[in-house]
Amino acid sequence: MADSSSLLNRMVRAAKLEVNLYEEVEADSKATMPAMWVVIIAAVAAGIGSGIAGIIAGKGVMFFLWGLLGGMAVALLGWLAWAGITYLLGTTVLKGPNTSSTWSELLRTVGFAQSPGVLKILSFIPWVGGIINLGASIWTLIAVVVGVRQALDVSTWRAIAICIVGWLVYFVLGLLLAFLVGFKLF
Repeated sequence: MADSSSLLNRMVRAAKLEVNLYEEVEADSKATMPAMWVVIIAAVAAGIGSGIAGIIAGKGVMFFLWGLLGGMAVALLGWLAWAGITYLLGTTVLKGPNTSSTWSELLRTVGFAQSPGVLKILSFIPWVGGIINLGASIWTLIAVVVGVRQALDVSTWRAIAICIVGWLVYFVLGLLLAFLVGFKLF
């Protein structure tokens, strides 16, 4: 039987939306690095899936490699930013009556909530890859809501509001950054 604190076991439990897992990693100060590894593993899986799709579409191996490296960097920065924005919103503006949390607690719960993203490795499969990718993204968002709810000790509705507002702030910051570096969206 697998150790209940092993990375794989925790990832499966996070994907199953087990509330006790999110409470466990919130309280385990040694789970921050494993949470980072979950983010990296999910990013690598997504990168492999989209990279294979790119190779199938004739974009070449360099597309695959740059996508993989860029995807990991964006995933790690996104994780840090998402947890930070969620922390700021959830402990100030949208704070619940019982909220008491730290940024590292949100790093851990939001990090482990990325576990369903591993399924994005299958996104290269013709006709169903996009559906798998969308499903994994929605599943991840639901897992983030569970993680935020547990870390901030708020209601599910408040956690949803925090996640939506946090995502909007993160999205706008991403657009501003893209504009500043001259990335053309259209």
